[in-house]
Amino acid sequence: MESRLARSAFVWTILGLASGLIYRELTRQTGYTGFTQLALAHTHTLTLGTVVLLVVLVLTRVFNLESDRRFRFFPNFWDAGLALTFVMLTIKGTAQVLELSWASSKALAGIAGLGHMVLTGTFILLFLVLLRAVKANASRPVISE
Repeated sequence: MESRLARSAFVWTILGLASGLIYRELTRQTGYTGFTQLALAHTHTLTLGTVVLLVVLVLTRVFNLESDRRFRFFPNFWDAGLALTFVMLTIKGTAQVLELSWASSKALAGIAGLGHMVLTGTFILLFLVLLRAVKANASRPVISE
């Protein structure tokens, strides 16, 4: 599980950096200066894909989160929710920069909202697992050397 989390964080880092580059180059090439969801794709990916997964990796090591069967669902749901959010932010953001007529479609916002809902549910799952692990860890004696 730890290697899975580390690999996933690595992939999200690459995607986050690439989306930042795409945002910068696309807005520069088109002269676009307004707000675009494309900028959010960069920050969402680096924060939720890299930072959160690295923190979860450390928490997994410290609190043995894998001992809770529910935790096995975390990586897949997290990646799926973030992927859906990232793809929709990228599509909508690119459409905004290119000033396409469908850029303000409510359908795009709805699909991106589904990604956010999956992430929210996965956050809840993470905290349920973490709170149980912290409680179990509190009852263990501290070994001092």
